[in-house]
This record gives sequence, C-alpha cells and structure tokens, in this order.
Amino acid sequence: MENGHKEDGDMEHPVKSSAHKVNPGKPASLTWQRKLNTKANTLTRFNLKLREIKHLAPLGVRLWHHVNAEAAKGRISIIDPFSKRLVTSYHGVPLGGIGGGSIGRSYRGEFQRYQLFPRICEDSPVLANQFSVFVSRPNGKKSSTVLCPRNPEVLKGSASSGIGSWDWNLDGESCTYHALYPRAWTVYEGEPDPEISIISSQISPFIPHNYKESSFPVSVFKFTLSNSGKTSADITLLFTWANSVGGTSEFSGHHYNSKMKTKDGVHGVLLHHKTANGHPPVTFAIAAEETGDVHISECPCFLISGNSLGVTAKEMWQEIKQHGSFDRLDFDGSSMRSEPGSSIGAAVAASLTLPPDTVRTVTFSLAWACPEVRFTSGKTYHRRYTRFYGTHVDAAEEIAHDAILEHANWVSEIEAWQRPILEDRRLPEWYRITLFNELYFLNAGGTIWTDGLPPMQSLATIEQIKFSLDRSISDPKNTTDIVHQNDSTVEILGRMTSMLEQIHNPTTSNSAFGTYLLQSGEENVGQFLYLEGIEYHMWNTYDVHFYSSFAIIMLFPQLELSIQRDFAAAVMVHDPSRMKIMSDGKWVPRKVLGAVPHDIGISDPWFELNAYNLYDTDRWKDLNSKFVLQVYRDMVATGDKNFARAVWPAVYIAIAFLDQFDKDGDGMIENDGFPDQTYDAWSVTGVSAYCGGLWVAALQAASAMAREVGDSMTADYFWFKFQKAKAVYDKLWNGSYFNYDNSGGSSSSSIQADQLAGQWYARACGLQPIVDDEKARSALEKVYNFNVLKVKEGKCGAVNGMLPDGRVDMSAMQSREIWAGVTYSVAANMIHEGMVETAFNTASGIYDAAWSQEGLGYSFQTPEAWNTDEEYRSLCYMRPLAIWAMQWALSKPELHNHDMKHEEGKGTLNFEHHVGFEKVAHLLKLPEEEASKSFLQLFFDLTCRRLYTLRLN
Repeated sequence: MENGHKEDGDMEHPVKSSAHKVNPGKPASLTWQRKLNTKANTLTRFNLKLREIKHLAPLGVRLWHHVNAEAAKGRISIIDPFSKRLVTSYHGVPLGGIGGGSIGRSYRGEFQRYQLFPRICEDSPVLANQFSVFVSRPNGKKSSTVLCPRNPEVLKGSASSGIGSWDWNLDGESCTYHALYPRAWTVYEGEPDPEISIISSQISPFIPHNYKESSFPVSVFKFTLSNSGKTSADITLLFTWANSVGGTSEFSGHHYNSKMKTKDGVHGVLLHHKTANGHPPVTFAIAAEETGDVHISECPCFLISGNSLGVTAKEMWQEIKQHGSFDRLDFDGSSMRSEPGSSIGAAVAASLTLPPDTVRTVTFSLAWACPEVRFTSGKTYHRRYTRFYGTHVDAAEEIAHDAILEHANWVSEIEAWQRPILEDRRLPEWYRITLFNELYFLNAGGTIWTDGLPPMQSLATIEQIKFSLDRSISDPKNTTDIVHQNDSTVEILGRMTSMLEQIHNPTTSNSAFGTYLLQSGEENVGQFLYLEGIEYHMWNTYDVHFYSSFAIIMLFPQLELSIQRDFAAAVMVHDPSRMKIMSDGKWVPRKVLGAVPHDIGISDPWFELNAYNLYDTDRWKDLNSKFVLQVYRDMVATGDKNFARAVWPAVYIAIAFLDQFDKDGDGMIENDGFPDQTYDAWSVTGVSAYCGGLWVAALQAASAMAREVGDSMTADYFWFKFQKAKAVYDKLWNGSYFNYDNSGGSSSSSIQADQLAGQWYARACGLQPIVDDEKARSALEKVYNFNVLKVKEGKCGAVNGMLPDGRVDMSAMQSREIWAGVTYSVAANMIHEGMVETAFNTASGIYDAAWSQEGLGYSFQTPEAWNTDEEYRSLCYMRPLAIWAMQWALSKPELHNHDMKHEEGKGTLNFEHHVGFEKVAHLLKLPEEEASKSFLQLFFDLTCRRLYTLRLN
C-alpha cells in the first residue's frame, strides 16, 4: 500500500457493504466542504498571446460579425467570446433531476444559474428565494435570520419594503456546507440561536438506471433541528420563492400565485409564470409537510418590488416574526396578476415547538413544470417527465407532493449506489468525492430529456394535406376515454397531437431522429441533449462526448444508446444547405453523407446538424473513429445485439468515409495541416498520434463489431486494414513516446498528453492494445514526468503539449492549456496499463486546481481548460465527466466481447470485398478543396472585378 491505495496493478473490485439505515439529516461520510463565509476566488478569463492573436485574427473578425448578425436576428451564436457573464466561485450542488431544467445553488444558500429553457442561463441569484429561521424562547428572547450570508452589493438596491428589510444576520463562520452530488447538506451551528443546531439536507432524484424519477424537476429539503438548551424553543422555518425564472421575465407582469390543494398533509403554493420573450410558461410549486409536530401555513402572494397590490416583503416577514405563522394573515392575494415592473413571491412557513434535548424534522419541496421544450426553429417537444405527469404546467403541484412522500426511497437508492465507492479506502478521498461531484454537469449542462416523440406541429405547417380529426375516435372502443379527467382540453389536444404526428412522421426520416432505429418491443426512453458547455452552445458535441460518455454508459446506459442511435441516423444524413466557415470564410455543405457530425445542432436539433462553424468538420479526422469506438464500447457494455445490428450500417459507412483521408494508400489516415480534430486551435499535419491512434483502434472495433453482427467477410477485411494501419502508426515511436505528428513541424516532436487516446479506448472496450505494452507505459511515464510534474509541481493536471526539453509547447493556445477531461482520460489510460498510483497522482492535479480550498474556484463549474497563468476557458464544460473513465478502468465492468483469439493473425485481403468497399468509399469522397485565395486575388475581387461588374450592369 502507498498513499492510501494499492500499488500499481493491484486494484480489485470493491466489496459491497451490507445495507444499513439511512439518516438523511447526517452528511455523507465523505463530502466536499466550505464554510459559508469562505472568501470567494477571483476567476480570471483566458487571454491570447500576441502570436495567437495574429494567427486567430481572421477567424475572430468573422466570428465578431457572425455574433452581431445572429444577435440582430434575435439569436445567440454558438460561442460569444466578446461578451462577459457573471462569474463567481460560490457554486454548489444544483437542483432537480436531469433534463427537466436546472436551478443552481451556491454553497452560501443562494438560488442561481437558472436553466429552464434551451440555451438560456440566468447566472444571477434571485435573492428573494431563501430559507429563513425564526426562534423564540419563553423568556422573550427572539432571533431570526435568512439562512444565507448578507451580500451588501446585491441587496443595496433593495427597497426598504423589500427583501432588504429582512434579517440578514447569518455570519456563516460556524456554518459548513457539504456536497456529494446529487445531495448537499448545510450545518448551521449556533446561528441564529446558540443552542439550536440546524442541518438542512438537499436531495434531488439523480438515480442511476432509473429512467422515471431521474427525469423529475424537483428537489426536497429536509431540516433536522435539535435543541441543546434547557428551555423549549418555538421555531418557524420559512421558504420564500419569487415568481421568476431569472432575468427580466420576473418583471414582465401578468404572473400570479395560487394555493395548492392540501393532500396527505402537504401544503403549498403554486407560482404561475407567464414567461416573456417567447418562452413557454412555467409553474413553480413550493410545499411543506404538516405532521403532528409541525404546522404549515402559507402566504400565497407578497410584493417583492414594484407597485402591485398586496402584502409587502417587509410585512410578510414581520408577520412571521411576530406570530410565527401566517394564520392571522387576512390578505390572500391568490390569482392577482402582477403589474409590469413589479415582482411578486410566495412563502410557506413550518412552525413547531422544540423541547429541550429533542430532535424534529421539517420537509419542504420545490418543483417546477415546464413541459414544453421550444427551440428557435419553432419546433416544440415534451420533456421526459410528462410521460408520468402529463403536459399541463400545473403538474408541479403533484410533483412537489409526491417528492415529499417518496424522497426517502431516493435517498436509499442513492446511498446504495454511492456507499461501495465511498467506503473503498484504496481510493484517495479526493477521488471518491470528486467522482460524484463532477456529475453535476448532467443536470447543469443545459440538459434536455425529451419524451422521444417527434416535435409537436401546428395546423400552419400542414398546408394542403387533407385529414379528419374525427377518425381518431371512430373506433367505439375509444369513446370511453373521450373525457380525460374531466378536462376536454387535454383530450382534444391529445387527438390533435396524435393526428399531427401521423402527418409529419415522414419528416423524421431526413433527420438524426434515432428513435426509428429502435427494434420492435424496445422501450423508447426518450432523447437526450446536453450542451458542450454553458458558454459553448452546441448539443451533444461528439468529439467531447467521446470523453464524457463514460459517465452516461455507466449510470444511464439506455440514454447513451439513445444518443448513439441519433448519431447513427446522423451519419446517413446529407444536408447540402450551405454554411459559412469562420476560419476561412468559405461556404460549405452543412453535413455530407458518411461524416459524423460535430454536434446534433442547436436551433433545430436532430434536423439541422453541425451548429459548429469554426472549421469544416466534415474534414475532421477524429469524429468518425470516435463514433465507431463509442458504438462498439456501448455494444459490449450492454450486450445489446439489436442496437448493434441497427447501427452497423452507419459504422461501415463511417469507416468508408474516413478512408478517403488515407492519401497515400498505406492504410493510415493523414491530417490536413489545420486543426481538424477536437484540438481545434492546434494544427496537425500528416500521420498523428491522436487521430492515427483513434483510426487504428476504430478499425479493430469495426472488425469485432462486424463479426458480432454476422458479417465475417467485412470482419476479416477490417482486421486486415487494422494490421496495416497499426504498422504505420508504430513509426511515430521515437524511443520514449509517440510524436505529435510526422510532418517535421514545430510541434512534431511535442509530447502530447492525449497521444494514446486510441490505446485507451481499445483497452476500455476489451480490444487488443494498438501498441506494445512497454511503449504504452513508456509514453505515459513520459507524459507524467513532463506534462504533469514539470508544470506547477504536478498540482494542476497534464498540460496538453510539452517540448522534449521540458518547456511547455507554446505553439498554439491549446497546446499550452490543461484540459481537465483529458487529464482524467490520461489517468484512465494509466489505470488500464497498471499504473494506478501514477494515475491518481496525475488526476489529483485537477482536484487541486479546480476543487480544493486552495485552488482556482472552479467547483461545480469545471472548465474545459486553464493554462499555466491560471486563466480559465469555458466554464461548466462537458469533458470533465471523463473522471468516470477512471472508474470504468478501476471497476473493470463485464464486457460482452466476442472471442477474438482466432483474429490475432494478419488477416486476409478479399479482393472482391476490397473492390466493394472501395466503391462505397469512392461514392462518399469529398470534392477537392479549392485553394485559398492569395492576398492579391482577394484585392482583385474586391476592387477591379467589382468595378468591371458594375460597368457591365
């Protein structure tokens, strides 16, 4: 044993512990912690070096024009480096399941970073959204506070009748926040009453392998209160919530609140939000459970700011402060619409008497219903949770109610999942904690989980198609269901939706709608979208998903298969519509047949692919290989042969398409001298360690998959190509590592941290290694000794590029960056090669930089990158989910691999099959690129040619 875990190669499966009773009021055994008054880090955004500015200037100018042009049309560019956003380092565990919208929460207690609509992220906290506590003793002593430290800068503009009048007395020094996603706890010791201890636990239904509750937009807050004093205490916990989705919509007017129907002791208030700017409406529900010890009362509406009628925020606060409940409140305020410019809220109070030396619990819930996902293209989908609660916005009431009654089961399931890892002392503590906390992105990464049905259509899109709505009820068997829960509107809308789906179903055949690949009897669990990052607006960015997908295949494998079906369908799509490329200004087809798209789109996902427009990704060299490798991994992980057979044609075509980049016929693809892979600001030319290795591994995976689907001829052919490419790849070996590329350029001998990505995936998939074991270990040791240890003593992760003389490769912006997700994947690679201790030492630098108390303040918003100047790029990013690739390597999941021993030979070239493959590859071949125009040609086009054209006209 060394440093708390076994030596290299000694990892074994953790022993499952026996089940034991869950105490939701007690923090987990290991958590990420902060004092509530912890001083914030100042985050520094990345800056370009002079050389980088010169190199990227043409792209930057075009991008600036593009951003402004999109803004003029009311749209947002996929990336906007010219605008600034609110950046803080206070983030904690976000609220809700996955795909139903996300609400962030800081470790201080603020509710912030509202993501309820596609691409919209409202970072600023809504300060009226708070928990507060009021304590009264028999001797007349009273104390009260909002359970969040005061923020003078934010509150200074609050009116005297608003939330600025509340008691913001919490110091936070004795209060500790604990996080272990999807749960969090805050321990308030002695505040506001020195003899009262309060523990607040926050629970959201993120439950692996659960495709129902995990989609619910809800969180539960359970407060455990104990009294160590000698007298009883009357305590009121107050939950206040603004009728707001973040941003300016709070003040747009016409919002209203109403009381929930009391059921099973659950009381609450609904806040109906008429969202501005064309977004769909949202209904919030705040609720609490009444028990024999706890009394619940509500204030359905109070005025936070503005001129609407009703109880003010100050009057509402004073009512609780004086009486301990809202029972004497004579103003209801239900159904009164807010005036434009005003902001309204609601409150739920839980009152109880706490005798000395006793413990009591109080349970609240927050739910929101936004059933429609509306994209700027006009297409609208329903979220996954509507399969269980219907499409009405008032479903928030039932969701909040059920969460209070069912959350104990969620906690038990979450603990059963996490406990074996948390109790495995061979794993470093930081890893056990960070493994779960990096999962925050599956909630807060702009995630959308649909019901899997085609988009809803309108009558305006039907034009001259003839149909009859009555046909849907022509069957007498259906007449008993005409009235649905006494709501004719629901029934009529159901009929219209059904008919419109039938009319428009053919359109999905020209899209990346992978649900049509489902076989008879297979469940449609819906379709899943998540952003590359909250600053990089593209859904399911595939070159990055390559790293992050280990989290999904391990925790929600059916969602991972759904994503891969979408991309398999996308491979078959040809979209000749033109898009302008920012790097060179050329117009190119949006997506060609055979190319794996960079992303599934943004404004019209599944139908308009490739939102990314910095480079022409049809000419990228990593996407197709990554598709083949991921599909194979998912097949062997699930053993799903139906999935394999459904996506196999796309796998074959993906290989055939990429084969065109083997320009010299030696079996190896070559990069084309621009950033034609995931490192899209780091050029590569010729045979490269990164793309070449992925190609070699993909050929082996394609061969194995062909055999699984019963195509032995193709299996042999791809195995032959694998052996041929593998021999060429080995020529990059220089004695201690694999060169960046073979072009002889300034970065050719660079030590790339990610040089063995192909080897990593081959190992992870249970395939044969693509390089010798000794070479793999030597290369990874080189990465550790140079890319890791020579940068800030190994305390910040692996820098992407390092020169052989020990200096950071400064040839490009990305060569000098540290990518958290890549560092995790390199560590996973090390684990596969038996270098377990080295792997944890490598990955611990990411914890040190991003998550530790002494770090850079990136907790719960891990960026894509930071550099040696401690400047970040792209906060809240997808790739760091790759920490689950480490867990995949450690846990060694059972894989359903075909026995490949007989395939270890050289393989044979079947001439007939070779000719057939070459025909397919030829049909998929891209046209030759036009040579870039010289400066003189551009000058001529802009002056002489234009004048000549004007004369002719």
